[in-house]
Amino acid sequence: MSNERRIVVDPVTRIEGHLRVQALLGEDNRIADSMSTGTMWRGLEVILKGRDPRDAWAFVERICGVCTGIHALAAVRSVEDAIGIKIPKNANIIRNLMNATLYVHDHIVHFYQLSALDWVDVVSALDADPRETADLQQKISPKHPLASVGYFRDVQNRLKKFVASGQLGIFNKGYWGHPEMKLPPAVNLLAVTHYLEVLDFQKEIVRIHTILGGKNPHPNYLVGGVACPINVHDTGAQGTMVNEVTLNYMRDIAKRSLEMVENVYLPDIKAIASFYPEWFKVGGGLSGKNVLCYGDFPEVANDWSDASLQLPRGAIIDGKLDEVHDVDLRDLEQIQEYVDHSWYKYPDAAKGLHPWEGVTDQAFELPPGSDGTKTKFKWLSADGKYSWIKSPRWKGHMMEVGPLARLVMGVAKNVPHIKEPALGLLQELNLPLEAVFSTLGRHAARALECRWAAQKMVQYVDDLTANIKAGDEAAANMEFWEPKTWPKECRGVGFCEAPRGALGHWCVIKDTRIANWQAIVPTTWNASPRSPEGALGAFESSLIGTPVADPERPLEIIRTIHSFDPCLACATHLYNPEGEELCRVRVR
Repeated sequence: MSNERRIVVDPVTRIEGHLRVQALLGEDNRIADSMSTGTMWRGLEVILKGRDPRDAWAFVERICGVCTGIHALAAVRSVEDAIGIKIPKNANIIRNLMNATLYVHDHIVHFYQLSALDWVDVVSALDADPRETADLQQKISPKHPLASVGYFRDVQNRLKKFVASGQLGIFNKGYWGHPEMKLPPAVNLLAVTHYLEVLDFQKEIVRIHTILGGKNPHPNYLVGGVACPINVHDTGAQGTMVNEVTLNYMRDIAKRSLEMVENVYLPDIKAIASFYPEWFKVGGGLSGKNVLCYGDFPEVANDWSDASLQLPRGAIIDGKLDEVHDVDLRDLEQIQEYVDHSWYKYPDAAKGLHPWEGVTDQAFELPPGSDGTKTKFKWLSADGKYSWIKSPRWKGHMMEVGPLARLVMGVAKNVPHIKEPALGLLQELNLPLEAVFSTLGRHAARALECRWAAQKMVQYVDDLTANIKAGDEAAANMEFWEPKTWPKECRGVGFCEAPRGALGHWCVIKDTRIANWQAIVPTTWNASPRSPEGALGAFESSLIGTPVADPERPLEIIRTIHSFDPCLACATHLYNPEGEELCRVRVR
């Protein structure tokens, strides 16, 4: 095709990390082909080799600052699985509480700070009548405490100062006035107001991490449990993080988080759905075909059965919801990573490798037929390697992971707390089940999951309080802390359902040191480059068939890619193979 039919978005912004997307338009201005490219090299596995496995969580946690803590959780689970450590009940509850807190924080920040401006025209909000916006707030969020005309007028005046200064600040570089922006001014003002409310409130949610993990981002974790002293008998005890005062404080945060989701997030999703119904018909990609979940939130400590896991495990292939396949992360034939279109090399280029056998050996080259140079490419060909992201597959299948995959799995496995809210929302919006396989379906799934996670926050605080009051103050099991108690050689896998999807860390330990460490993160699954047979990854397939109103401003591409909440920092990392110092930071 001619250059006029090519679209390149590089970088995709409002995500974690660096992502490039290119697309080819057909004659009807619908996307006929697409490619996604991770433009940083992954080197974390090399960094971990030879280190103490008890320290691995602190390294892998730095993969990302948005999904903070989840990599540490997967890492300690991996080491505990390898060594055979069982954690106490309190540790399980605290880990679940920290994870649920992450879910709520990540989901609301994703929608408002990273995705909302794909649907909301900030500049249009200047034309809104604050009285109309106040009436709308009272209609869709009657329990929201802030609904006065003066409140919305104040927000509008703050926004006018941004525009008058000629600098939109945090609202800069948007597709304002784009023909696909369809919200009326009053709704735009409401959404911008909620954007600012969430921006302020998100710092309150993570205070739970600072109590239980010492800080945020990157709260502390511990192989064997949690690094969290418990003492409800003496609220002034030095070093005690969990006491009667902090338990009550965390419960208050959890309740306010639930109110935020119910009074702001869910109503906004419904409002956007009413103005953009066509977006329940595009962007589905793999979601209606192949989805994968590992399961998470074990209600019983050390129990990974379906009865214990609150988020289900399984794989669905070819859209057969009545046939959920078991997933075994230890089976060398189930999960494998391929590098046929990735900038890495394997001993046998045609074979995939299970993470326990994984190899991280970079091999950058410009694909044949590309336009540009190695340092500045204008167009990448699909005929060779074109991404720093590997291509994981489950039994050879490309898979989608994430909130939508979990919703689909919950419906397929008849999980009440997932299926009933999902079907209820579809009924309220007068949509069939198939509508969830879409760009807006991902947002709806995330919002519903966010409400569930907020409810679990309240439950876990209550569970922790009850367990401690029953006399249990154990926070860690240190029986196998000393390396001399470990097997000479062992291997383990730690898995989670990160907010973005299925996350696994696989470790091999020899002579008390890390011999191999491989992580397959949600964005590795979703941003996977294509297979030699032409099967597309979740990002790439989701764009096929999407109409583009203005190729010079490809808002539609951004909408769908953002619906996955890409985390390229998780999927790709920077490393100097010569071991040279890249930079030095001095903190005074």
